[in-house]
Amino acid sequence: MSETLHIIVKGRVQGVYFRAYTQKQAVKLNLNGFVRNLSGGDVEIVAHGQPEDLQKLVAWCHRGPLLAKVSNVTVSHPDGDDVYAEFEIR
Repeated sequence: MSETLHIIVKGRVQGVYFRAYTQKQAVKLNLNGFVRNLSGGDVEIVAHGQPEDLQKLVAWCHRGPLLAKVSNVTVSHPDGDDVYAEFEIR
């Protein structure tokens, strides 16, 4: 049974290739969805897939790429049934 997570990552997460590395991790984990920068300096991720793979992505988000300094990761279950064909950078 697949599910969707909405993830907000705070800290020094823009300008450090966070989106590109997130996409790489998501593709490796067979997840669909998207990652994008938010105007306040955070990164937003919506990921859909198997629960164990989603948890691996969340664990990775707490570290991020080498240059990132993650201060907080918030995870929620969004309402709606959006369907994603791939994992994209927006």
